[in-house]
Amino acid sequence: MEKDGLYKDLTYKIIGALYEVHKELGSVHKEIIYHKALVIELKNRDIPFVEEKPINVVYKGKKIGFYRPDFIIDNKVIVEIKVAQVLTKDMQDQVYYYVKGTEYKLVLLVNFGTNKIGIKRLIYT
Repeated sequence: MEKDGLYKDLTYKIIGALYEVHKELGSVHKEIIYHKALVIELKNRDIPFVEEKPINVVYKGKKIGFYRPDFIIDNKVIVEIKVAQVLTKDMQDQVYYYVKGTEYKLVLLVNFGTNKIGIKRLIYT
């Protein structure tokens, strides 16, 4: 499968749900509000997900902690919600270190904090 086409149909559905949430709520709320709205939208669209499922952080073969992404969609795609002026390289790097060494290869880093929703599609191989 081509890198850019990773879970193409699933990400198309997720992005549609994200746009709907942003269209309804705008860019003025806290992350938890967008999180709760996305739960409703994913359920309405029959998109399977789990919220804040712990992913182990491993250092030299030893578990040293865990990361709880906002959503894992269909056990394939991580969705991480932010409310910021801009998605920074630091935010992208942080997500990379969370998923490094896990089975998850695709992250949608979503920013609801601007007039136009920002979605970074990050592929880690």
